[in-house]
Amino acid sequence: MDGRVRLSRIGAVAAGTSVSLPWLVVDGAGREVEPVSSYLRDRLLGDVSPLTCRSYAYDLLRWFRVLWTVDVGWEQATEAEAAALVGWLRSARNPQRQRRREGGHPPGAVNPTTGKRVLAAGYAPATIAHNLSAVHGFYAFHLHFGRGPVLNPVPENRARRATLAHRSPLEVPGRHRRGRLRPKVPVRQPRAIPDAQWEELFERMRCARDRALLACYVSLPGGLPRRCRPA
Repeated sequence: MDGRVRLSRIGAVAAGTSVSLPWLVVDGAGREVEPVSSYLRDRLLGDVSPLTCRSYAYDLLRWFRVLWTVDVGWEQATEAEAAALVGWLRSARNPQRQRRREGGHPPGAVNPTTGKRVLAAGYAPATIAHNLSAVHGFYAFHLHFGRGPVLNPVPENRARRATLAHRSPLEVPGRHRRGRLRPKVPVRQPRAIPDAQWEELFERMRCARDRALLACYVSLPGGLPRRCRPA
C-alpha cells in the first residue's frame, strides 16, 4: 500500500471517562474498540503517563484504519498488514505538516536562525518506528492471554534484544541489524547557531556575570559542541 491509497477516516481517539482509561479508540459507529482499551489499561497499570496512553491510542487508531481499509480483523492480522502500514507511512503526506512553511524554508531544510530542521512533508522515521512498537506491544499483550494471531504481525528483532540484554552502561553498545520493516532512525545532532547570533546573545546580557556563566557552560566538555561555542 502506498501513499496514493487513502486510509479510512473512520474512528477517532476520544477522551475517556475514568482515571484508568483517560483515552480510548472508537470505531466509525462511536463504539469503543475494546481490544485497544484493555491494552491501554494495562499500559496505565505499568505507570505510563496519560500522554503516552494518548500517543499509543493514535498509533493503534492508524493501525486499525489500515485493517479496516483492507477488511482484515485484528485477530487475523499478519506481517503483510504490518508491511502495508509501513509502506503507507513511508509515502503518505502527514496532515500535521500542512501548515505555512517556517520562514519560507522548504521541508527538510535547516533553519539558519534556530538551527532546527524543518519537518518533512511525510511521516518521520521515528514516527514509523514508534507506530510499529505500539502495534507490537498491543499484540504481545493479547498473545500473553491467548488472544489474537499466533504470530505477532510486527517482526521482533531478537538480535537487538540479545545485544542490549544485561549490558553494563559502561560498555560500548554492540552493533546489530535493524529488525524487518524497521526504518533507519537518524541520530539527532546538536543544534548550532551562527557566530553573529552568539555575539548578539552576549551583547544582550545585562551583566558580566551572566556572560561568564554562559561562556563557562559552553566551554565545559559536556556542554555545547565546539562548533556551537563562541569565538
